[in-house]
This record gives sequence, C-alpha cells and structure tokens, in this order.
Amino acid sequence: MKTIKYTGLVIFLLGLAIFTGTIFSGSFNLTKSELDTFLREQNYKSTVIESALEKAVVTSEDLNIFEFSSRVRNAYYVSNNYYDNLIKKYDAEKNWDKKGEQYQYKIYGKPHTLSYTLAKEAGKGFVVENAGLVWFLTFGLGIIGALLFILPNLILLGKPGIKNDGIYLNSATNRGWIAWLVLIFLVSFYLTLYFMPDYVVNWTFILDPISQALAGRPASQWFVYGFLYCTIMLTMGVRMFIKYRHNKYQIVRTISVLFFQIVFAFLIPEIMASLQMPEYDFKNAFPLDYDFFFEWNLKSLAETGGIGIFILVWGIVLTLVIVPVMVYFFGKRWYCSWVCGCGGLAETLGDPYRQHSDKSLNAWKLERWLIHAVLVFSLVMTLVTLYCYFTGAASFIGIKSQWIKDTYSFLIGAWFAGVIGTGFYPIFGNRVWCRFGCPLAAYLGLVQRFKSRFRITTNGGQCISCGNCSTYCEQGIDVRAYAQKGENIVRSSCVGCGICSAVCPRGVLKLENGPESGRINPTDVLLGNDVNLMDLVNKK
Repeated sequence: MKTIKYTGLVIFLLGLAIFTGTIFSGSFNLTKSELDTFLREQNYKSTVIESALEKAVVTSEDLNIFEFSSRVRNAYYVSNNYYDNLIKKYDAEKNWDKKGEQYQYKIYGKPHTLSYTLAKEAGKGFVVENAGLVWFLTFGLGIIGALLFILPNLILLGKPGIKNDGIYLNSATNRGWIAWLVLIFLVSFYLTLYFMPDYVVNWTFILDPISQALAGRPASQWFVYGFLYCTIMLTMGVRMFIKYRHNKYQIVRTISVLFFQIVFAFLIPEIMASLQMPEYDFKNAFPLDYDFFFEWNLKSLAETGGIGIFILVWGIVLTLVIVPVMVYFFGKRWYCSWVCGCGGLAETLGDPYRQHSDKSLNAWKLERWLIHAVLVFSLVMTLVTLYCYFTGAASFIGIKSQWIKDTYSFLIGAWFAGVIGTGFYPIFGNRVWCRFGCPLAAYLGLVQRFKSRFRITTNGGQCISCGNCSTYCEQGIDVRAYAQKGENIVRSSCVGCGICSAVCPRGVLKLENGPESGRINPTDVLLGNDVNLMDLVNKK
C-alpha cells in the first residue's frame, strides 16, 4: 500500500510539473490582418497603439509568453504616455477642447489585460493544438496521482476514527520544508493569477474546450481558477470521506460544500453566461460578494431585465433576511461549513493544516479587531459606492468611490482573501481568511454570538484532557479549556465544523441548536491557552 501511495505522489508531482511547465511552452505572434481585426473589435481609436503593437507583435519571430507580454505592455505604455503628454501640453495651454479630445484615445484598464487578450489571439504550439492530451498530462495525472496517494489510507489507517497520526512529525504538516515549498507555490500561483494572468495564458488553452462546451466562450484565467478549485475540492474531498468516515456529520457536510461549490459557484454561472444572462453565484452573500453593489454590477443587472432584477432582490434578501434567520436557528455553520466555497476549500485542501491555527489570547485579540475592521471597511465602501451611484458624485465626504473600491479589491479581495488567505494554509492554518478577514464571517459571528440557538455543549466529567479538540480546531479556539469545565462553547468565530466532536475519544462535545436561555454559562468565557484554569477555580 505504501508503494501505491508513493507511486501516486510521483505521478501527481509529474502532472504538477507539466502543468507548471506549460507556462513556458508555445509561441506568440500575430499577422497584420489578425492585429487589425483585434484593434477593430476593441474599437481603439488611437493610431499610436496600432503602430506600437504592429512593431511589437507582427513578426516572424516565435516569441515566448514573457517576450510577447513585455512587448505588448511596452506598446501600452508608449501609447498612453503619448496622450498623457498631449493632455499636459493642452492643459498648460488651457486648450480645453484639445485636452478633452485626447482622453478618447487612451487605453483604459491594466496593461496585463491587453497583453492577456492579445496572447489569447496570438498563441500557437502544442498546448493550443492538443488541449485534450495536455489536459490528461496535467489535470488527469494530477487527479490520478492524488487519488493513488489518498485511497490506500482506507487500509493504512486501519479502523475508522481519528488518531494521532504523526502530523507534528511530518515535514508537510509541521511547518517543515515541504510546508514552506507548498506555501511558496500557492502564493506564487495567486500572485500570477491576480496580477500577471497573461503569463499563464497557456493554462486557459488547456481548458478552452471545456469552457466552450459550458459557456460557449474561450476559457479565462477565472475559468481556470474555478475549474482548479472544483477539482482540488473533489479530490481532497475523497480524503475527507476516508479520514472522517466514522462520522456521518462530516460526510454529509463535505458533500454539501462540494455540491454548492461545483453547482452553484461554478456550473450555474457558466450556464447563465451561455444563455446571455449575468453570471451569478446564488449562494454568495454580501459583503463576501463585495462588488455586488458596485456601479458596473448594478448597471449590468438593471440592463438584463427580469433576471437581473431578480438577482438584485435575491442578493438583498439573502443578506438581510435569510442569512441572519438561518444563523439564529443553525449558527454560522450553515454557511461557513456547509455552503461557502472559501470554507469548502479550507475544509478539503486545508484540512491537513488545521492544527496550525494559533490558540493564544493575542491571536484572538488580533482576530477580533482585524475581522471587524474589514467588515466596517466593506460597509463604508458600499455606502460611498451607492451614494455616488445614485447622486452621480465622484466622492462622498472626501472619499472617492473609485479609490475605495480599488483599495478594497486590491488589499482584501486579492491579497487577503487569495494570496494570504489560501497561500498561507501550510503555516498559519486553513482558516486564515475565514478567521481574520472575511467580512461575512464577521457579520454571521455577531449574530451567532448574541442571537442564535447554536452552541457546542460539553461534558466536563468525561474529558480526559487529550487535547485533540484544541489541536484540530481550525478557528483557534482552545476547546479543551471549555470541555474541562463543562462550559458551553459560544464563540463568534466558531464555524461549527464539528471536527472537535469528531476527534473526541470520549464523546464530550456535541453540536446543538436549543433554547437561548442557558446557552452562555454564567461563568468566565475561556479565550485560549493564556487563561489560567486554577484562577477560575479559585474564583468559585
């Protein structure tokens, strides 16, 4: 069985290496007619960009993606700098008509967007011509290898049940060198996907046939991300089924997050796009869906008629009515552990790293301030955006609408949720984003803490202080400290994943929805390992 596991590991690494290596494959160039068609489709009015791009990419050279991207970006800057200088000149001359005329010739958006769009037109080579074969050599080998590595655990782990299986002795799960390599790869992946998508355009060629079948359009970098997301969750979901096969709650919960991610977050939006409808994830609530009230989204929904209005109304009702009502009856677990895609990735891909969540009091203090600061940030951004949308103003009380949206998208939407939130799984645990950054988690947590029927009850008389519950708590809660006292666990951060109950050898912990009375014990609420239990005993 161990031979099968390590064979699977080799196959997986081979698929991963080929997938990474495709970035450097193929060639990129355009003919004059292809470039003219592209410029006409983009409706560019500038002759400078036409000339600059012609010199850059209309060539008989076989450019790699990095050379191609560099040339296109340079053409972008050449064109925009030319018109920026004219704008400055006419501004100094106070020739307002001429100054205003120059803006129509500028290219708006980011240079990597132009580079990516052109690269999709210019790409040639083995990947483009053999997408199906390359899919098997990358995704196919990756899936086969991962399953071969995972499936033998059915036998190697012996009887069902969680054991102390050496997670602190394994370099992959004890913040060792393997964990750091995984962190570097994940962070590099997110940085490239968000800020240099033109460099990974070959990945989109691999999935073009699937995207064409689902949505009737070529794959984008976001299609690649969504497909990878679903593939990883499915594969690591198999690992969850094996590891927690003794616990029906975990099995059903894992099936639920897989269903909502694959069907609601991935398939439905793609199918809606194929039907010329706005793409929408019907489970995604504001403020996690932070751009729901952005001007471009509101205009898009308003212009698409009945379905757009339905989506707008549904999004508002989901946020203001459904979310708090569901939290009242079931706690934030209904969303964070059963529905949310971020939580789904954390519970599947991130499960091997859940023991790294900091349980200290200082970590809890940082969590409390940081996550609620992000919530306030998102609310302020939305108020400014809505005010500017309905009034036509550019700013509100000195805050520019575009600036605050760009800042939130960059710092929270890209860096916090993606680069840090997922990339740092191997070192800081699997719920970095959910615990410290997600504004929806903060909103759900406030309702759960003060107006919910959910709690985790404990039976202190049965606790043997093994520490499994605290070790496996991904939200940084020192569960054992509660269990030793028989204290109900009521915390804003608790996502009700139930792993603490699943790993308890004595059945001490139980997830319950009951009356609000008696939900919070009239004693000191334990916050972490920093609490001295003897002090609490002496107080009595």
